[in-house]
Amino acid sequence: MKFILSAILASLTLMSISGQVITQLGKENMNIPRGIKPEKKTPVTSVPVAVDTTGVYFTLVDSAQACINAQQWDRAQKYLRQAISTEPDNPNNSLLLSNIATMQRFQGQYAEAIRNYTMALDMTPQAVTLLLNRAALYTTIDSLSLAEADFKRVCDLDPTNTEARYSLGMLAVEKQDFKQAENYFNQIKRINPNSGLYNEGMGMVHKANGNYNKAAQCLSEVIKAHPDPALLANRADCYLMCKQLNNAEEDIRNALAMTPDDPYLYVLRAKLNKLRFNREDLERDIKLAVAHGLDRKTVEDLLK
Repeated sequence: MKFILSAILASLTLMSISGQVITQLGKENMNIPRGIKPEKKTPVTSVPVAVDTTGVYFTLVDSAQACINAQQWDRAQKYLRQAISTEPDNPNNSLLLSNIATMQRFQGQYAEAIRNYTMALDMTPQAVTLLLNRAALYTTIDSLSLAEADFKRVCDLDPTNTEARYSLGMLAVEKQDFKQAENYFNQIKRINPNSGLYNEGMGMVHKANGNYNKAAQCLSEVIKAHPDPALLANRADCYLMCKQLNNAEEDIRNALAMTPDDPYLYVLRAKLNKLRFNREDLERDIKLAVAHGLDRKTVEDLLK
């Protein structure tokens, strides 16, 4: 079902902002469209790390780190802005702006986050991770043409980057340009034949084309190595379409064990109960989906 594609994006959140602020650019998690985590070995463009640990600049950065560890986002941003104003020409300010943007993204302050990512990119225009993060944020607010431009820029800067190609492929799936999507996923396979992103992407192509058995097979290849709840949800949806109800039930149960607050998983389980003509459990899961953030009309529309 098509709703799973958007549901996965809605269910993802940024990782807790942690690690040394000054090196956060290379560690920042991405909200890649439609649920795929970035591959860990993807090379990124980094910014030189400050070496003077005795001055005011570093002291302010260290204070910001303490606030980040305590999830005091506003105070952390205040310290980072003070550090930038203390040394406006410090090349590490790109990293600090990136951290400010990440916290704003975490808080849902998307316009401010985009502005700070853009300011950081003005300082370091070839920073791949910054481009990926801004592109991911653009997908969150449905500015897909801008996201596509950033992802393509990453591909130009880094011919081996697979996550940008995966994201471009998923954007093509959303536009139902399946030939272009397959092209991007095949590029991933050429770059890294062992990449799970290839099977994951092709699974979504097959699913969008209604080839649910083939989609489930592709997703199963990835789940063997990485049983992510978004992957389990997508495979469960395929199993439901193929009337493989026991398999779907197992995937939904496993996904809920990982992310019990995802309302779309309760929608999937409601669909399972609907197919089993279990009205009592169907109504229970509708109420659970509503309790976890969806309005009832949306749930009922998804169940049609």
